[in-house]
Amino acid sequence: MKEPSRQVQWERRTQAPLLVLAVAFAVAYAVPIVAPDATSDVHRACSHVEWLVWGAFALDYLVRLGLSTNRKHFVRTHWLDLAAVVLPLVQPLRLLRLVATLMLVGRRARMAPQIRLTTYVAGAVVGLLMFGSLAVLSVERDAPDGNIRNLGDAVWWSFTTMTTVGYGDHSPTTGLGRVLAVGLMLSGIALLGVVTANIAAWFISRFERDDQVERLQLAAIRELQEEVRALRGEVARLGGTAATATAGAGAGAAPDQPSAPAQREATSPTP
Repeated sequence: MKEPSRQVQWERRTQAPLLVLAVAFAVAYAVPIVAPDATSDVHRACSHVEWLVWGAFALDYLVRLGLSTNRKHFVRTHWLDLAAVVLPLVQPLRLLRLVATLMLVGRRARMAPQIRLTTYVAGAVVGLLMFGSLAVLSVERDAPDGNIRNLGDAVWWSFTTMTTVGYGDHSPTTGLGRVLAVGLMLSGIALLGVVTANIAAWFISRFERDDQVERLQLAAIRELQEEVRALRGEVARLGGTAATATAGAGAGAAPDQPSAPAQREATSPTP
């Protein structure tokens, strides 16, 4: 068996710690937004956790980049990880680090394609709901004309926006809030397309599997028919050969046997 590369070994070792750090970052990011009246020590601790997690992610990215055999290809295929590292100070985009980690863990996990895609979709839905709710609450809570004042309003707005329902009872009023709304709507449409494509792919694969089984059964039936024809031909050939041999044997023995009158004449006494 081929030995895994050093990059793969590093990713396997750091998979669980990165997931724990991502959850810690999400909690540290959410606490100051959900509880703005918390003490300064809590806010300071959350800030320290955020920077610690950012440093760990930056170190992990640099190590994987150094262990990669093709660094240009690595940068192109891990652009979300790079974005989560180089954009740590943009407040609404900080949670991209959590999304990047979920995708990283998903890529490293050994699962069936359908299960992996379902995991991606479920994780993306939860992550986007959390991201949208916290981000819009952080920018809309203090807006003069804002109507998203608490976490419940933010979650409700994120859910209706992702599903493209948009009741209009809650909506962002700031420019950054509207940018977040556009991103959330596009993400919701994309996820809906992924779910639809996944269901269609499942049905198509099921039909293809049934067709393949049917084709194999038909091929087996044709093969059996050919074998039966061959056996019938062999039986007919053997039967014809036996009949010919029997007829030939009978014809060869007839001249050597005297007729019945000749036998009686030969055995009768001479007067």
